[in-house]
Amino acid sequence: MAFPRFLSLLTTVTLSLFLTTTDASSRSLSASPKTTVLDVVSSLQQTQTILSLDPTRSSLTTTKPESISDPVFFNSSSPLSLELHSRDTFVASQHKDYKSLVLSRLERDSSRVAGIAAKIRIAVEGIDRSDLKPVNNEDTRYQPEALTTPVVSGVSQGSGEYFSRIGVGTPAKEMYLVLDTGSDVNWIQCEPCSDCYQQSDPVFNPTSSSTYKSLTCSASQCSLLETSACRSNKCLYQVSYGDGSFTVGELATDTVTFGNSGKINDVALGCGHDNEGLFTGAAGLLGLGGGALSITNQMKATSFSYCLVDRDSGKSSSLDFNSVQLGSGDATAPLLRNQKIDTFYYVGLSGFSVGGQKVIMPDAIFEVDASGSGGVILDCGTAVTRLQTQAYNSLRDAFLKLTTNLKKGSSSISLFDTCYDFSSLSTVKVPTVAFHFTGGKSLDLPAKNYLIPVDDNGTFCFAFAPTSSSLSIIGNVQQQGTRITYDLANKIIGLSGNKC
Repeated sequence: MAFPRFLSLLTTVTLSLFLTTTDASSRSLSASPKTTVLDVVSSLQQTQTILSLDPTRSSLTTTKPESISDPVFFNSSSPLSLELHSRDTFVASQHKDYKSLVLSRLERDSSRVAGIAAKIRIAVEGIDRSDLKPVNNEDTRYQPEALTTPVVSGVSQGSGEYFSRIGVGTPAKEMYLVLDTGSDVNWIQCEPCSDCYQQSDPVFNPTSSSTYKSLTCSASQCSLLETSACRSNKCLYQVSYGDGSFTVGELATDTVTFGNSGKINDVALGCGHDNEGLFTGAAGLLGLGGGALSITNQMKATSFSYCLVDRDSGKSSSLDFNSVQLGSGDATAPLLRNQKIDTFYYVGLSGFSVGGQKVIMPDAIFEVDASGSGGVILDCGTAVTRLQTQAYNSLRDAFLKLTTNLKKGSSSISLFDTCYDFSSLSTVKVPTVAFHFTGGKSLDLPAKNYLIPVDDNGTFCFAFAPTSSSLSIIGNVQQQGTRITYDLANKIIGLSGNKC
């Protein structure tokens, strides 16, 4: 008699569980997805004004620095701050319309991503430096055998980088340098020029600085270069980038000044006499990577942070050293390192949600494997976030399912395969997209950080792209308007949308 009663009880429990599960599933399916508003008009207004911005009338070129006392010398615990600016504020655009600007930027972006992937592959596969051959250019004269500053977006030349103004030498000569978390070697263009591209400031003359010192071939900094040579006991360097740009010259040390907040003696930097590529407007590059020659390592910074202004904005923000201020409401994630290569900053990413619903993908899809492949890096020099193909497809498909009500645009434009026609709209509600980080924190992206205009007619595209590489990269389109803090001492990445 007990057995039938057991069956009756089991049937009751099973039916109850079924009804509960079905009810929960129905509620989930019927629940409205989480949305946010994209300001179409504001985005299109920026596309129409960014190309017509007159750099000669920019406040950056007309505002004179305040007359203050000489900045104090930096110590490893001092906060330093610099402004960040958009290249468009002082370099006239050569593009006929906004679409050609976007296509130019995406072409360069693809080259940069390929260069990053190649650099990591070389490190993972253990290719010896001696197997790497310098660029052979017959015209090259040198053949190789808490600080704060302003930051700006460099859209007009298709670079996607941001610029900061730094002083070099004694007396200090101020110049704009490209800000790059994916590079280590700092360098500037130097007289005499074998071949120098156009920059907005006068080219640096080493003889004008009383603190400039050439480094010998036996200097410890020389041994840290990936590609170097020796001539007349001077250390020569060469750095090549994924887009084909390069710089060649001598490695030296000089004093570097960070606005009015401080200066550092004997910073190793390249003095480039042959420099080619899409750095137009900038005088060189400030390397914020994790390698030994980066400015962050040379100053022994415990942290640095930046907020990247909108890529089409003439506004500025800041780059800060040693001034970590993470709040309880900030999204945080582990700052990870790859044992095979120290340049890049890896972040613990667990996945995404769209419309408030978690996107289903394999748990280990963003992990660095035993060989050093895979993982996710933060890179301010890459524009569009690249995701391992399976992760991208899952994210895109989840977004498409919740945007069936939106008018589709072109089937594909360059990197983008998901585009919409918002030409008749002033604002539009779109599903939210959020990053989810290892440890449980998440960050909702503003709509303009994942739906971007690709022309001035109202075509907007989903600003993520797939990559055949196992490496994923969070680019500056997704970072814009967010304060990104690299807490090097505690190995934490902080992300805050309200500290710019």
